[in-house]
Amino acid sequence: MVPKIHSFILQGIDATPCEIEIDLDDAQLQKELIVGLPDAAVRESLERVRAAIGNTGYPMPLGRTLINLAPADVRKEGPMYDLPIAVGLLMAQQVIHHRAPVGIPNGGGDLLEDERGLDPRRVLFAGELALDGRVRPIRGAIAMAELARSMGLDAVIVPIANASEASVVGGVRVFGVSTLAEVVGLVNGELPLEPHPPVDVASMIALASAPIDFSEIKGQESVKRAMVIAAAGQHNIVKLCTSNGNGEP
Repeated sequence: MVPKIHSFILQGIDATPCEIEIDLDDAQLQKELIVGLPDAAVRESLERVRAAIGNTGYPMPLGRTLINLAPADVRKEGPMYDLPIAVGLLMAQQVIHHRAPVGIPNGGGDLLEDERGLDPRRVLFAGELALDGRVRPIRGAIAMAELARSMGLDAVIVPIANASEASVVGGVRVFGVSTLAEVVGLVNGELPLEPHPPVDVASMIALASAPIDFSEIKGQESVKRAMVIAAAGQHNIVKLCTSNGNGEP
């Protein structure tokens, strides 16, 4: 069985689905390969993942390992695929279980699903891995949570530093993790980790001690510069952003 893990592709402020597939062939020589238009940071993830898995005490698969990032015609950027790749490799070795419904009598003749752990096939993963297995923060946690909700997934697993950010979305469970070992324990039902509580954005803004600052916006440098110039010169922003100054394009 080829493990398939959900992650995402960040395109501006939007997220689109990315499916990570792992194929192992222990009859071939030791080799790891990532395909699916990965950038340099994604190609380097194999070394980070290998070290993180080994230093956490788990085995790396033997033989040839092929990792496919689908869709193959969209470029994948950044280190956020470290965690889902590691999860896929551990699933392929059954360190992380392919969780299936377990029959538990509910007293009425029906069977209930075992609620311990998570089904990794219904979770969206993202996170950068340190060499010692720690999970580092990523960009795009809000877009990631919105995507998971729109896909009808059960949960998202993000770095602990991104948990509050992702919890703004609502409608999907958000689990913040600090290490790869926590991810394994959470998915396998061995770690009783509660989802992060939902965040009330309106209350946070009302209680904020300082206004929202442009430093919190990633990228968009030319737009931020135009806004600063407009504020300094008390110019009409609408006029600056249109060609004829009358509010029409």
